[in-house]
Amino acid sequence: MNLRYVLTSDDLSVPSSVVVKMASPDPTSRATGIGLRNYEREVKFYNEVASSLDVRLPHCYFADWNEAGGDIAIVLEDMSPSEQGDQIRGCGIEEARLAVAELSRLHGPRWNDPTLFNIDWLQRREAEDGARLHGLYSLFKPGFLGIYNDAILTETGQDGLDCVNQLEKLIPAYVAAKNEPFTVTHGDYRLDNLMFATTTDGVPCAVVDWQTPGHGNGVGDLAYFIGAGLLPHDRRKYEWELVDLYIAGIESYGHPVDHEWVKDHYRKEAIAGLVMAVIASQIVGRTDRGDKMFEVMATRHIVQALENGALSLL
Repeated sequence: MNLRYVLTSDDLSVPSSVVVKMASPDPTSRATGIGLRNYEREVKFYNEVASSLDVRLPHCYFADWNEAGGDIAIVLEDMSPSEQGDQIRGCGIEEARLAVAELSRLHGPRWNDPTLFNIDWLQRREAEDGARLHGLYSLFKPGFLGIYNDAILTETGQDGLDCVNQLEKLIPAYVAAKNEPFTVTHGDYRLDNLMFATTTDGVPCAVVDWQTPGHGNGVGDLAYFIGAGLLPHDRRKYEWELVDLYIAGIESYGHPVDHEWVKDHYRKEAIAGLVMAVIASQIVGRTDRGDKMFEVMATRHIVQALENGALSLL
C-alpha cells in the first residue's frame, strides 16, 4: 500500500512530499508478502544494496521492517509528475532505450561480484528449484488455459498453444541453463514498475517495486522487459539493437562480456514472461486489468519465444 504525504517545513532540505510504502491491509496479500519475504527483501534492498548500484530509483529516506508482525515502513522520494509505464499499452523505442540503459546501470556495478553470495536474502535459483517450478507450472497451467486459451489461439495460433504445453516438461532445463556471470537482478522488470518523465527536467526513467531482488543471470530481466514492453512488431524491429545497448552498458563498467553468451541466454529467457504469466495469474486476485495484463504478457512472450526458438535451446 502506497500513500503520498505532503510535508511542510522551513527546512529547505525537507521534500515537499514523500510516498510511504506499507504492508497491504488485505490479509491474504499481507500474508503472501510476509511468506515470500517480499516486504523483508524490499527493506533490505534499500538499506543494504541500493547504494552500491547506479540504477535510478526513488531516494529512500527511511526503511524498516518488523520481523514479528510483518509491518514495514518505507519512506521514498515522490517521483511525481513522472508517470508509470503501462504494460498493456506497451512502449515506444525511446522509452525502451531508457529502460534498457537503466537495466545496465542496475546490473553493471556488481556484475560477477562474488560478494553477492554473502547476501543471503537475495533470491536465487537453486538446484531443486527446477522441480519446484515445474510443479507450480503443472499445477496452474490448466487454470491458466481455462482463462487464456482462446486469446492464445487468436494471437499466436496453434504453435503458441503448443508452446505453452511443451514448455511444461522443459522447466527444469530452463532453470538449469541460468549460469554465471551473476549480478543483482530486479525480478519483475516491466513497464508497470518503471516511471517516466512528463517534463523536460524530470527523471527520464526510474525503477520502482523492489520486492523481488535477486542474485542471478541478469539477461532474464532484459528478455522479460523487451518481450512484453514492446509490441511484437516493434520488438522484431529493435530487439537486437536493445540487446546490443545492454551489452555496451555492461561493458562500460569494464567487464568483459561474451556477446554470444548474452544473445543465447536472451533467446532462452524469452519464455520467462510466459512462466510468470502462467503462475502469477493463478495466485493473485482477478481484475479486468489484471486479466488483460496477463493475456498480453503471455501472448507477447509466446511470440517472442517462438521467433527466437527458445524451446529448442533448452
